[in-house]
Amino acid sequence: MPWSDTPALAGIRVLDLCRVVSGPFATMQLGDLGADVLKVEEPGRGDESRTYGPPFPGGESAYFMSINRNKRSCAIDLKSPAGRDLVRRLAATADVVVENFRPGTLDRLGLGYEVLARDNARLILCAITGFGRDGPQADRPGYDLIIQGESGVMDITGEPDGPPVKVGTSIADLVTGLYCAQAVLAALARRARSGAGGRVDVAMLDAMASLLTFNAGIYFATGASPRRRGNAHPTISPYETFEAADGWLNLGVANDKFWALFCGVLGRPELRDDPRFARAQDRAAGRMALKALLQPLIRARPRAEWVAELTAAGVPCGEIRTVAEVCEAPQLTGRGQIQSTRHPAAGTVRHVASAIRFDDAPPPPARPAPRLGEHRDELLSEWLGLDAAAVAALARQGAFGAAA
Repeated sequence: MPWSDTPALAGIRVLDLCRVVSGPFATMQLGDLGADVLKVEEPGRGDESRTYGPPFPGGESAYFMSINRNKRSCAIDLKSPAGRDLVRRLAATADVVVENFRPGTLDRLGLGYEVLARDNARLILCAITGFGRDGPQADRPGYDLIIQGESGVMDITGEPDGPPVKVGTSIADLVTGLYCAQAVLAALARRARSGAGGRVDVAMLDAMASLLTFNAGIYFATGASPRRRGNAHPTISPYETFEAADGWLNLGVANDKFWALFCGVLGRPELRDDPRFARAQDRAAGRMALKALLQPLIRARPRAEWVAELTAAGVPCGEIRTVAEVCEAPQLTGRGQIQSTRHPAAGTVRHVASAIRFDDAPPPPARPAPRLGEHRDELLSEWLGLDAAAVAALARQGAFGAAA
């Protein structure tokens, strides 16, 4: 049977105690892979990201919907004894719990790993923190902008003579979410061998610092901290951004072979053997002079012409597209990467689907992001076998908040 016939994580239950971005993005990855994700939210208010906007199509936050598909929502009051007890019961039937509270918060609520594992030795608990569970800064809250700065990524992003610049998306939250999903998958594989669960921790600072890769390598090798270079590569040229007649494009002339091909497309074959630029190291050393020579030539023609001719010649290149252009790009739409779901309030909601494919099949249709508390009764029936009377009793006890 092809893998795509049955979702990879079918039968895996994920109790999602997360809010905002990093945790919800992680659990959405698991939901995309077929896990049954039960999203626990604060009664009345819900996940904070439900307030992020505009836009609010149909009264629902587009921001929230973009990171919470393939989940079902149940509003539970963790401040009430009945609510906390209900979460313990849900965790007893779960495979995975994911949370992104500050370190120690679940322990203070009586929902720490040691407590939950007493009733479920196979439970995997993955905790996302800003700075880690230990160390001198463990108690600091983790926000994307702060982590981007403290991880060194902002210091190497931006123009050499300009200020530090953050990445244009919430990269610290998102890469942490990807690490979290990877960690959960590894823990599930380990559990399949040992039969035991365990706890996993992913810190946003650790995740972002890991992206420094060769920049950290340069520092470790030389003692010198790399500086901002704009869109230029520290060791390859021309490997950066150029302005065409009607927009911007990136060139990736990464070796001498590409350089020779590029010179042919440029109509300047004599540059191929110019002693200033003939070898890769020469082009890197003379980057400023080379860019000054190339920029007026590239600006003379539209970007589509350059991309077409360079691509035909085998030279790596690409347009710098707007978000709108990407969301309508034939390469994505034609592969089924731009999908639509039908939301009960927001109507038709489009999203960029998961990047993972099995057996060359496009990503399966997604469940729309849930409305607050939308699936309470069906979730409690499926996970705990509770009937309407039992759910009503929990409501009277305050498990779902005072208004429930």
